[in-house]
Amino acid sequence: MNIRDIIEGKKEWRAHVARVKALPQDYQIVYKEMQKYFFKVGPVELTEGTGLLSGIVDLFEEGAASGKGVLEVTGRDVAAFCDDLIKDSKTYADIYQESVDQANNKTIRKGADKKK
Repeated sequence: MNIRDIIEGKKEWRAHVARVKALPQDYQIVYKEMQKYFFKVGPVELTEGTGLLSGIVDLFEEGAASGKGVLEVTGRDVAAFCDDLIKDSKTYADIYQESVDQANNKTIRKGADKKK
C-alpha cells in the first residue's frame, strides 16, 4: 500500500463519517453500536473498504428519508440484524479457529505416526 492509497482511504472514511453524522440522532446511535459490534466480531470484509458499513448507511439514509424510525429499519433486535448481515461472512475468529484446528490435527497425526 502506498501513500496515495492511504490518503485515498482516509478521504473515503471521512466522507463515510460525514454521511453518518448527517443521519438523525437515533440512526447515528444505532449505527455506532453496530459499528462497535462489527469491529469486535471482525468480519473480514469490514477491512476491505467500507462496503458493509456503507451499505448500512445507504439503508439508514433511505429509512430516514422515508420517515421511518431506525428500529423500523433494523427490527427491534439490532444484534440479530447485525448477525444476519454477516452470517455468511468469514470472521477473524473463524480464521483463528481454523488455524487452531489445523495445528491440533497435525499434533494428533504426529502422535498417531509415533504409535506405529
